[in-house]
Amino acid sequence: MEKDAKAFEALYDRYARLLFNYFHRMLWKDREKAKDFTQELFSKIIQKSELYNPERSFKTWLYSIAHNMCKNEYAKHEVRVDAHEQIRYSGNASQQESTSVSMDKASFKEDLALALSELDAVKRTTFELRFYQEMSVQEISEAMECSEGTVKSRLFYTLKELNSKLKIYEHILKALLILMNLLP
Repeated sequence: MEKDAKAFEALYDRYARLLFNYFHRMLWKDREKAKDFTQELFSKIIQKSELYNPERSFKTWLYSIAHNMCKNEYAKHEVRVDAHEQIRYSGNASQQESTSVSMDKASFKEDLALALSELDAVKRTTFELRFYQEMSVQEISEAMECSEGTVKSRLFYTLKELNSKLKIYEHILKALLILMNLLP
């Protein structure tokens, strides 16, 4: 029993912050919701530890659960999310259209966060796992239960969509595509 507690503590110490950050970005930057979801995820792995397949990566299994939790949350709150995105978009529209937009890192992050919030859940999740959680295409394909080709395709089309939404930062997004070997 004490061994199990220490093992759980080690897992919690290793993954809690990463998962909190994942939930925070995926759940509308709601810190309280991210904390709740992180705790709920760890409760689930305690209650259903027998569902873990040791032949799979533990990290991938955790993110599979986290991804499914987010999908369920999106389904429950679709109307609220749509309203939230419209409010955020209208609040930043004039800033995006302004010719005096500065090209600094903070401005890019803010505009990227807005553009990501406008994406559908699958594209946003794929982007999040690849660029914020730094998971490999193979890990993402396992976590999202799809082929590696599907992950690459989603990343390509997500980056193209972001490129069209963030024209003033086109060179940054094009560099990402080149780094991922998605453009010649």
